[in-house]
Amino acid sequence: MAERRVNVGWAEGLHARPASIFVRAATATGVPVTIAKAGGDPVTPVNAASMLAVLGLGAQGGEEIILASEAEGADAALDRLAKLVAEGLGELPETV
Repeated sequence: MAERRVNVGWAEGLHARPASIFVRAATATGVPVTIAKAGGDPVTPVNAASMLAVLGLGAQGGEEIILASEAEGADAALDRLAKLVAEGLGELPETV
């Protein structure tokens, strides 16, 4: 399983607009990806392509999240998503 741990770069966390950007990017990868808050007890991954699931995490700015996937092409997809989350980009990059 491919996995990336990254800190949320959006000051407001994965809420509203940042969550929408992230979910659109996760869906665009064409790879099933899960997202979870690190340190959760237990760590419960949710579907990264689900807006409600991502919002339900309540991930705040600076908190560590875990992106994971077992699919073919997971490494490239997770690298792109990790960069998006870490940099807190305001728009979807053209490469997503």
